[in-house]
Amino acid sequence: MRFRILGGVVAALMLAAVPASVSAMDQRFTDADGDMVADAPKDPKQFVDPSVLVFSYTPVEDPAVYAKVWDGFIKHMEKVTGKRVQFFPVQSNAAQLEAMRAGRLHVAGFNTGSNPLAVNCAGFVPFALMSSKDGQYGYEMEIITFPGSGVTKMEDIKGKKMAFTSQTSNSGYRAPSALLKQNYGLESGKDYEPVFSGKHDNSVIGVANKDYPAAAIANEVMQRIIERGVVKKEQIVTIYKSKTFPTTGYGMVYNLKPELAAKVKEAFFTFPWEGSELASEFGKTTPPMQKFLPINYKEHWQAVREVDQAMGVKYDCKG
Repeated sequence: MRFRILGGVVAALMLAAVPASVSAMDQRFTDADGDMVADAPKDPKQFVDPSVLVFSYTPVEDPAVYAKVWDGFIKHMEKVTGKRVQFFPVQSNAAQLEAMRAGRLHVAGFNTGSNPLAVNCAGFVPFALMSSKDGQYGYEMEIITFPGSGVTKMEDIKGKKMAFTSQTSNSGYRAPSALLKQNYGLESGKDYEPVFSGKHDNSVIGVANKDYPAAAIANEVMQRIIERGVVKKEQIVTIYKSKTFPTTGYGMVYNLKPELAAKVKEAFFTFPWEGSELASEFGKTTPPMQKFLPINYKEHWQAVREVDQAMGVKYDCKG
């Protein structure tokens, strides 16, 4: 599977499904301390100190909506870092990944499934998740349908179309694909027809509009678009709900100048949530998102890596 960025340009990243359990880090990076993310460069000349910090949020929904949602946070980051910060709206996971790999993106929120690829191939270092005030976080993968679809249990997906988001998505492809194959003997392309909507909201709306008989989605996204009135709760029926996965991972590229990297972290952990657009938007989920929680990739993404291992996925970073 090749990642494609906007305009149809082929990105130099490839995800190869091979019988291997370990994701190999790109040879450009080192991991001497074993924390599973790229070490900062030893040579100070390799640090980057951009005049404008570029920030992007995972492309799950309308980028125009989220430019406004993140505006207050961006202003806060500008104040803390002393840098101008630009919001970079992305239309696909591939575009976001390639932007960081090419040095055009410095700070980002990558979706759950894209974190391992971003870490291994783009030098992404996640350090935060959104959580409730008491530290609860996460979402569940749900397989949904619409009333009267004829799909009342997982086995009913056989012979039908099944909507996924993209092949880099944990809840939108990897976890449900592994589940359908291992627990129900349903193989993609053989027992059901996979279709890719591009985003979680597209999948939810597609099911609500009866375009797809079934779809795999992240329920935090579904909750938000139901709250906004894009779809109605009664248009959706859930036939499966997974264990909890981590949400979007926030972090930065590995080679930011150390002083700037420290300020970027400070911006996340000192952001005043009360009354903010972030609180208004992400406080609608269960649990409500009310702060940025410090995390580390090795521990908090273990469940996601286990899904990749079950699927025999290895990240082969080329280019």
